[in-house]
Amino acid sequence: MRSAVWLRIASVVAFAQFVAHTAMFLSAKASHGPIEVAVVEAMKSHKFVFDGSPRSYWDLYFGYGLFAAFNCLVEAVLFWQLARIAKAGATHGRPIVALYCIANLGYALLVLRYFFIVPLVPDLVIAVCLALAWRREVKVD
Repeated sequence: MRSAVWLRIASVVAFAQFVAHTAMFLSAKASHGPIEVAVVEAMKSHKFVFDGSPRSYWDLYFGYGLFAAFNCLVEAVLFWQLARIAKAGATHGRPIVALYCIANLGYALLVLRYFFIVPLVPDLVIAVCLALAWRREVKVD
């Protein structure tokens, strides 16, 4: 397959990751018993001043979750644009493709260490698609 196809597949997977992460994150409720509810309430109620702004641990947790979802959307748009560049025959997108391939492998390692297996799959699929796109860009398809 041509590199543009692999980049479009990576884009679609990143967009699906954005939708799933956003939906899950915005709809999640503490449902594993009173201890989990107490932890969430403690995160929300403990306020501190960070860089002159009052924040809670919940603000940081929730904000970072939204940031992670938004990052998936940015990746989806970027990969789609890189596919357009690759389809035109240009190869100047190769360093960006390589960077995001490495980044998604890094995300996968972080997910494996700090989260659970399900979110690992999209990062690995994206990394493989990007590696294949990078490899295909050096060949005449």
